[in-house]
Amino acid sequence: MDFSDLGKMKDMMSQAQAMQDEMESKLSATIVEAQSGGGMVTVRMNGRKELLRLRIEPTAMGASASDLELLEDLITAAINEAGRRADEAMKSSVAGMMGGLNLPGLTD
Repeated sequence: MDFSDLGKMKDMMSQAQAMQDEMESKLSATIVEAQSGGGMVTVRMNGRKELLRLRIEPTAMGASASDLELLEDLITAAINEAGRRADEAMKSSVAGMMGGLNLPGLTD
C-alpha cells in the first residue's frame, strides 16, 4: 500500500465520520409521539430512543397531578438511564469483539 492509498483511506474514514455525525444530528432532531390506553398514557421520544416526555392522565390512577408529575419524571429518568446503560454494554461488547481495534464511531 502506498501513500496515495493511505490518503484515500483517510478520506473515506473522514467521510464515514461526517455521515455518522449527520445521522446523530438527525436522530436527535426527530421527534415521535405515541399513546396507549385511549390516550391515558402519552410518550414523546427522539430518534435516539431517548424518552423526552411521559404523560399519564390523572384519571388513569386516581392520583393527584403532583403525584403523577413526580412519577412521570421518575419513569422518564429510569428509562433513559436504562437506554444509556444498554448503549454502554453494546459498545463494550463491540470493543471486545474488535480485539482492541479502535474504529471511530464504533468504540468511542
